[in-house]
Amino acid sequence: MNSNSVQVWKFGGASIATPELVGNVSNIVGKQLKTKAVIVASAKGKTTNALEKLVKAYMEEREEAYQILEEIKKEHFDYASALCGANHRVLNELNDLFVEIEWILEDPVIDPYDYIYDQIVSIGELASTKVLSQYLQLEGYNATWMDIRDVILTDNTHREAKVDWESTLKRVDKIQSKLTTFDVIVTQGYIASSSENFTTTLGREGSDYTAAILSYCLDAHSMHIWKDVPGILTGDPRLFKEVMKIDRLSYKEAVEMTYYGAKVIHEKTIKPIQNKNIPLYVRPFHTPDKEGTLISSEEPMGYPPVIVVNADQVLLHISTNDFSFVGEHHLGDLFALFAKHRIRVNMMRNTAISFTVCTNNRPSRIQAFEEALGKQYTLQKDSDLKLFTVRHYTEEVLQSLTKGKLVLFQERLKNTVHVVVKELVEYELRS
Repeated sequence: MNSNSVQVWKFGGASIATPELVGNVSNIVGKQLKTKAVIVASAKGKTTNALEKLVKAYMEEREEAYQILEEIKKEHFDYASALCGANHRVLNELNDLFVEIEWILEDPVIDPYDYIYDQIVSIGELASTKVLSQYLQLEGYNATWMDIRDVILTDNTHREAKVDWESTLKRVDKIQSKLTTFDVIVTQGYIASSSENFTTTLGREGSDYTAAILSYCLDAHSMHIWKDVPGILTGDPRLFKEVMKIDRLSYKEAVEMTYYGAKVIHEKTIKPIQNKNIPLYVRPFHTPDKEGTLISSEEPMGYPPVIVVNADQVLLHISTNDFSFVGEHHLGDLFALFAKHRIRVNMMRNTAISFTVCTNNRPSRIQAFEEALGKQYTLQKDSDLKLFTVRHYTEEVLQSLTKGKLVLFQERLKNTVHVVVKELVEYELRS
């Protein structure tokens, strides 16, 4: 088999949330399948959110965990029955998966939160792909299911695992051998395995990244992300009325957009496919014949202003208690703590005696970071903020975004402006 003939398709949870939508996936396979395809699928609908609630309940030793699990099980059994029939063997396979969670719930809480999270939440992807693969077989496709944990190997950093590329490349022949027999392989996004054979995850919304990993390892012809939007837009249509589709993006521009928080594709997705010049298509799920957005090595003539909004931001103002300058050794210590406590620096500013960063509001991480600062530093927080990032900005766009808001922090680069704002009404009430 020529691996360059393989396409890698990613379907998110919204694309397979209901039996009717799964039927649409089948139609896409029927119309778009040219040679061979690897389908990477997420957990269906809001399953990941429900499993996260279950993890929290278990870690807090609340009986509610069992009730949440029963609701998730019923929803999946109903889903599978509607697609495959009430007596299909996939229901037994689903039951076996949920038994793995029951075993965890029966034991006292001993293991760390992040480890338990990966073992439980990963069941969502395994369950959805079991059903999807069986349904495609019933629809007449030469399809099979595969456990991605047999292929993608990572380190032991649970919830944000790092890929062991060398080991993963050695394992990819397991996919290639299946593709000699089957036209379609259905596998999971987001999840992987450590060298100790424990389940790991690649970071929230990491299914895009899984598809990129497989595209790279298989030297895929192309990668396709199926979304419920026309393609990559100049802004979130839920927040802005006037948005437009971008027909073409370069890898570089896509990396910039995702790094600054654009939610259309996962931020780690671009690098693997760029390394092998694999085109990425972001395509409309409901109108699959339309082109969507192409991301490739070609640089278009120009771009319109693109707005990325990160809500629930916090400014951390860090100063030394002895009123000394914040020097290189201080910054080295601070960034080591940022990395340790997984605090992402979205913006930063250094003055003589203080250092300020804008980051996502993750209360538990920030609290642990503050405790680790010790007596040498003082930390002040300014919360309930938004971070606007505008690529290829114009003054008109900036003025419209900041109208009626207090600008706390602004940074301008050649093609990009970052603005941290607070709603004025809220600020006046609290002053």
